[in-house]
Amino acid sequence: MTSNPASSKHLYKTVALVLVVLEAFAAVVAPQFPDPGHPGMSRDEQIQLGFQTAAQVYKQMPVLPDNSPETQYIRKLGTKLVSTIPSQNSWPFEFHVIPQKEINAFALPGGPMFVNIGTITAASNEAELAGVMAHEMSHVYMQHSAKQAGKAQTTSMLAGLAGLVLGATTKGTLGSLAQYGIQFGAQGLMLKYSRDDEAQADAVGAIILYKAGYNPKSMADFFQKLAAEGSSGPQFLSDHPNPGNRQEAIQAEIAQWPPKKYSTNATAFNTARQHAVGVRAYSGQEIEQGAKSGQWAQLNQQKGATFRPPTGVPVSATSSTPPTPAGKPVSIDSVLPSAQLVTSDLGPLKIARPNNWQVIPPAQNGQDLRIAPPAGISGDSVGYGVVINGVKPPNGQSMNVDQLTSELVRSMSSGGDLSPIGQAQPITVAGVQGRSLAMQSTSPFPDAKGQPQKERDWLVTVPRSDGSFVYLVFVAPQAEFERFRPSYENMLRTLQFRD
Repeated sequence: MTSNPASSKHLYKTVALVLVVLEAFAAVVAPQFPDPGHPGMSRDEQIQLGFQTAAQVYKQMPVLPDNSPETQYIRKLGTKLVSTIPSQNSWPFEFHVIPQKEINAFALPGGPMFVNIGTITAASNEAELAGVMAHEMSHVYMQHSAKQAGKAQTTSMLAGLAGLVLGATTKGTLGSLAQYGIQFGAQGLMLKYSRDDEAQADAVGAIILYKAGYNPKSMADFFQKLAAEGSSGPQFLSDHPNPGNRQEAIQAEIAQWPPKKYSTNATAFNTARQHAVGVRAYSGQEIEQGAKSGQWAQLNQQKGATFRPPTGVPVSATSSTPPTPAGKPVSIDSVLPSAQLVTSDLGPLKIARPNNWQVIPPAQNGQDLRIAPPAGISGDSVGYGVVINGVKPPNGQSMNVDQLTSELVRSMSSGGDLSPIGQAQPITVAGVQGRSLAMQSTSPFPDAKGQPQKERDWLVTVPRSDGSFVYLVFVAPQAEFERFRPSYENMLRTLQFRD
């Protein structure tokens, strides 16, 4: 083929132009969400922690009812921001407003977010308010609380065993939550974040804002406004340490993003902000005093501000409401354990469970932890699954495993129909000799004909080197117990204690 000099010259110019265009395109690309990583806590555990904490907020702080104009507006804005997050990395976000004067906002593991009314009135425009919310969402997206939990030196609150087995000094749900950097104080609920966490939340928050049509610089503008208040600034700055050069970092990040026409002030924002100015708001000190007297739990109930987890969240992650109505037979297929086991770290111990069963944390420290299928729970009763807890002999007494087992059975049997079958027998668990005892009671679930049926309760007690004991009760209706026994025995074989 003969070369044509004129056409070749034209071709070279075309190629050069294409290369320039490609180079420019490579330098200006739409931002992508980063990989949030994989903390030690599972998704279900983070949701459980978040919604347990959210329920505490409704007891410790005033919350506006769902139908308030401020809440309705915040939910619409939050939904707009959430829609930018890839579904595979999103969470069941939901939004609430606290009538508190101080500027603050916080998002809990799993997605519950609370925005102070002082934040709404302090924002100059919707973009600034969206920036605060996007920043908080990013803490959830990056799973910062879960990663903080992985660094904690204390044991997992999900086990509910720390106060009993390890003799921890924290008391109740609030003390347990503190292990995760979640505390209630004079200014409300506080979460503990590092400067690295803040830098990541800024970066991801900027992406959320950009994709939602807001100028990411508005987030930095609002934080600069807060910083200008100096030492008397809001609690938000105490919980969210400035990572340094915040405005410069955000500006550098967005510099290479494709140009976009950003949203300006919205009528909805102006309306909500104007209405928020007239809402009765409380100071942090007033909220703390009201929490001590139980004022907010009562006031929230009177005003119809009740905590309702979003639809689609597993019942076991948010409450003890039974997924199967009490008094009705349960389908055996809905409760049979899977042959595939997954290991759960419960703080003082690890145990493998069927992957179709869930870890259900106690409502407060000292109560039982349960591992069960959702359909195997009826109210506060386990009809299929295992109950785990720990005990210490009272007043520093020393008891051997036989004495403790007898005392435990006596305590369990008092006031109910539970009774032992035969005598306790030796059993080796995690290299330690414990005791095994069969008991029986009435199942919370009737049989297939709707008639009451007997339940088998297999008690296993295991002594620990510090004088405490861990006990497990494996539960199933007596007629079906042998179908569950192999899984229960497998769970026992996987049990490991953390010294």
